[in-house]
Amino acid sequence: MQVKPTLNAEYLISSADLSGCPKPDKPEYAFLGRSNVGKSSLINMITGIKSLARTSGTPGKTRLINHFVIDESWYLVDLPGFGFAKASKKNRSEWDKMIRSYLLGRENLMCNFLLVDSRHELLDVDHQLINFHGESGLPFALVFTKTDKMSPPALQRNLAQYKKEMLKEWEELPPMFLTSAEKGTGRQELLEFIYNTNVLFGK
Repeated sequence: MQVKPTLNAEYLISSADLSGCPKPDKPEYAFLGRSNVGKSSLINMITGIKSLARTSGTPGKTRLINHFVIDESWYLVDLPGFGFAKASKKNRSEWDKMIRSYLLGRENLMCNFLLVDSRHELLDVDHQLINFHGESGLPFALVFTKTDKMSPPALQRNLAQYKKEMLKEWEELPPMFLTSAEKGTGRQELLEFIYNTNVLFGK
């Protein structure tokens, strides 16, 4: 399946909590991860629209649940980043509570894409987010970002470390995608995964 260079993507609404989200009438995919992991750049790369999600050199820019409708057939959700060090403890707690409420309560979520920086080994905050999904029974995939920033041998070492650490607690590994927003790496694979999962909606 060859995906289109640019998708029909439209901003729909930003919500402060689950109650403000649109009607759950389409399959939905949330993108989340640590602050400054490259989430907005990845979303722009996937849709083929450079300015769809706002990018910023300042971590923690996204503070709401941002819904986009793609090709009038599925929702893409840009969630606030976890672990923004410069945010107040109160704000971090509020953001985490909002995200968890959304993840646990959004009935049309088909899969969450957990973004991790491919340049780092498994970090505690990523580990916690992965375990939260496992404990809650939430479907997810790991998306390794910024793969163009390191050599292939170094990338493979980090991937091996991730798999080794996860297999200590998981019987089966989740789907994994290697991406680069700058190079367009992983776009085809991610969109094929989404399209193949869309057909399961409502079954």
